[in-house]
Amino acid sequence: MALSNTAVPKYYGMFRDAVMRGEIPVCKEISMEMNRIDDLIANPGIYYDDQAIEGFVRYCEEELTLTDGEDLKLLDSFKLWAEQIFGWYYFVERSVYVPSEDGHGGHYVKKSIKKRLVNKQYLIVARGAAKSMYSSCIQNYFLNVDTSTTHQITTAPTMKLAEEVMSPIRTAITRARGPLFKFLTEGSLQNTTGSKVNRMKLASTKKGVENFLTGSLLEIRPMSIDKLQGLRCKIATIDEWLSGDVREDVIGAVEQGASKNDDYLIVATSSEGTVRNGSGDTIKMELMDILRGDYINPHVSIWYYKLDSIDEVNDPEMWLKANPNLGKTVTYEVYQLDVERAEKAPATRNDILAKRFGIPMEGYTYYFTYEETLPSRKRDYWGMPCALGADLSQGDDFCAFTFMFPLSGGAFGIKTRNYITSATLAKLPSAMRIKYDHFIQEGSLIVLEGTVLDMMEVYEDLDNHIAKLEYDVRCFGFDPYNAREFVERWERENGPFGIEKVIQGARTESVPLGELKKLAEDRLLLFDEELMCFAMGNCITLEDTNGNRKLYKKRYEAKIDAVAAMMDAFVAFKLNREAFE
Repeated sequence: MALSNTAVPKYYGMFRDAVMRGEIPVCKEISMEMNRIDDLIANPGIYYDDQAIEGFVRYCEEELTLTDGEDLKLLDSFKLWAEQIFGWYYFVERSVYVPSEDGHGGHYVKKSIKKRLVNKQYLIVARGAAKSMYSSCIQNYFLNVDTSTTHQITTAPTMKLAEEVMSPIRTAITRARGPLFKFLTEGSLQNTTGSKVNRMKLASTKKGVENFLTGSLLEIRPMSIDKLQGLRCKIATIDEWLSGDVREDVIGAVEQGASKNDDYLIVATSSEGTVRNGSGDTIKMELMDILRGDYINPHVSIWYYKLDSIDEVNDPEMWLKANPNLGKTVTYEVYQLDVERAEKAPATRNDILAKRFGIPMEGYTYYFTYEETLPSRKRDYWGMPCALGADLSQGDDFCAFTFMFPLSGGAFGIKTRNYITSATLAKLPSAMRIKYDHFIQEGSLIVLEGTVLDMMEVYEDLDNHIAKLEYDVRCFGFDPYNAREFVERWERENGPFGIEKVIQGARTESVPLGELKKLAEDRLLLFDEELMCFAMGNCITLEDTNGNRKLYKKRYEAKIDAVAAMMDAFVAFKLNREAFE
C-alpha cells in the first residue's frame, strides 16, 4: 500500500482494537487523542504512508542497539508513537522554479509538495517507560537516514539525562550490527587525507555524534533559553521538561529557530512534574484545549498517560493507564514497592504519584493543588459590594490589592491589582519577564516609574480603578507592614469603619488560610487572572509546633502577595459580615 487517505494506521488500529476489547485500559486524555486520530482517518486531505513508518521500524530493529549492547526490538508503544510522526502526510501547492533544458532561463510551475503532518509530539508518560530510548531512536533515524537533516539537538535538565539519548547511539556505532552502520563506521576517523572510502563516516566526537556523509550533527545542549534560542535545528528532543525546576518555556525557545526549517520535528518527553507555575502548566493547559477540540491543531501529537483518579493507585489493573510499557521496561513489583513506600514515607508520596502514576502533584508543601489554581471563566463585578485586602511593599515584591466579591452559594469573585517599579521589571530574567508581560496585558500588574514605589501614587491609581469600575468597597483588611501612610489616607477619605489590621503569623493566619483552602477545594474562589493563578501556585505553608500554618513562598521569585492580600480581605469580610447583609 502506498499513500492512502482512507486507510487505518497499522499500529494505531492494533492499539484501538485492544482498547475496544478491554485488554488495554486508557485514561481520558488518551481516549481524546484516539478521537483526534479517528478524525485524521476520516479527513480526505490527510494521507497515511505505511511504507514510511515501516521503514523507520525496519531501520531501528535491523541497525540499532540498546545501551547494554543487546539488539533493539521496538516496543509496541514506540511504533504507536512513531506512527504519528512518520505515518501522516498532507500536500501543499507551491510554485517551483524549473530551469530550461538548454540551461537558459526557466519558468515557475505549480507542484504538490508532500509534507509530514506532525512537527511536534508531546509524550507525558510515567518514569520507567523508556522515553529516552524512544528519543534516541528518533534522533538516530534522522541522523543517518534523512539526508536533509543537518543540525539536531537533545536537551534535558542535566547532562546525565541528556546523555541517555546519546548513549545508545554511541553503543550502536561501536557495535555496528546492521549493514548501514557497518558501512558508516568502516575506516578510520584519523584518516583525513587519504581516500574517502577509508574514512569513518559516522563517529562520536567532541561536538556530539557526527555523520560526515550527510553533514548531520547531533549535540547536547543545556536546558536553558539562552542556550537554545536562535538554533535552526531540524530535529530536537527535549527530555523531562516537566521535571525539576524547569520554569522556562524551553520548547518554545527551540521552536522559534526550528520552525524556520521545512518539516522540523520537536519531540518533548517527560514524566509528570511536581513544579508549579512553570511553563509546563501553561503548555499542559494548551494541550488539553487541543485534546478537547477547543483548539484544532493537527500538527501536534499528544500522548498523555495518567491515572484518571488517585483511587486507581490501589488497582494494579489500571496502572497501564500511566505506563503502557509496564511489565516490559519496568516490573509490576517495582510499582507495588513504590506504592508501599508512599504509604510508609509520606514525604515521597507526591513524587511517586506524579512520576509513577502521572497524577499532577505539587511539591510536598504546596498549599493549593494544581486543579485549585486553574482559572474560571471571565467575569466582571461592576458596581458590586466587596472586601479589599492589601499587602503593601515598596521593594521588589508586589504591592498587592485583592478584591473579594461575595456571591450566591458561598462563592467569592476574585480580582487583583498589583504594582511594581520599572526598575524591578528591568531586572527580571527573560523567562519571568514574559510571564510579567502577560500580567501587564491582562491589567492585573501595573508598572510605575522609579526604583521605589510611591504609596500615594499607588493610592491614586487604585482609587481611580475602584471609581472606574464602581466597586462598592465595604471593608478593608491590611498587613500593617509599610501600610501607615496608605491606611491613614484611606481612613481620611473613606471613614474609619470596616478597616481591619491583620497581623501576620501562624496563630492569626492558620484559620483563614484553612477556610480559603476549603473554598478553593470546592471551587468557590472564582478568579480569572493569570497573576492570581501564579500567586496561588506559589503558596506553601509552614507549621509551628501547635499545627498552626503560616503562608510562605519557596523561592524569592515565587510571588504570593496577591494571596496574602486575599487573606486580608477575607479576614475583613468575616469581621464585617453584617455590612454585606
